[in-house]
Amino acid sequence: MATTDDILGVNRLPNETTKKIMQNKLATDTGKVTLLSEICLKVNNAKDKSKKLRVLRENDSPALRMVLKGAFDPKIKWDLPLSGGPIPYTPNDAPIGTEHTALMQEARGLYRFTEGGDTTINQNKRELMFIQMLEGLCAEEAEFLIHVVSKDLNKVYKGLTANLVKDAFHWDDNFMQKQPSYPV
Repeated sequence: MATTDDILGVNRLPNETTKKIMQNKLATDTGKVTLLSEICLKVNNAKDKSKKLRVLRENDSPALRMVLKGAFDPKIKWDLPLSGGPIPYTPNDAPIGTEHTALMQEARGLYRFTEGGDTTINQNKRELMFIQMLEGLCAEEAEFLIHVVSKDLNKVYKGLTANLVKDAFHWDDNFMQKQPSYPV
């Protein structure tokens, strides 16, 4: 008969993925949330390509991959008006870690702001939702997201390029996971 510990998985040894999830959960539970903008700042501050790659790989997460793909993949078109000047939102002035969300958690909803992502909402609602998302993020993350959507992230974070991102995550030119080639 299985004990409660067996059901909860306490007696099992965690694999690498589980260890990563537990480390991320521990970081979140202690109040320390990694901001995607901080990760990109670390890439910016890294001296050479190998250190930049290491920063991206050590901080690899589905959210980071989604956001960087949105920033660099030319096939992803953002369905937001960005050419009309600054986006009319009020930056969140609450200290980091309080009173706002993190882009790491909001990343899964970014599809709503891409062409063909969510066809059930009209353009006005889409723009309002984007402004609300920006206002919910800390000011640093909101500016970071604006640069992602504007596709000019590499102008703000030097060395953070499409080629670096593709190398870090083993993506091909279509920003998809490279398929292993097997000898024939």
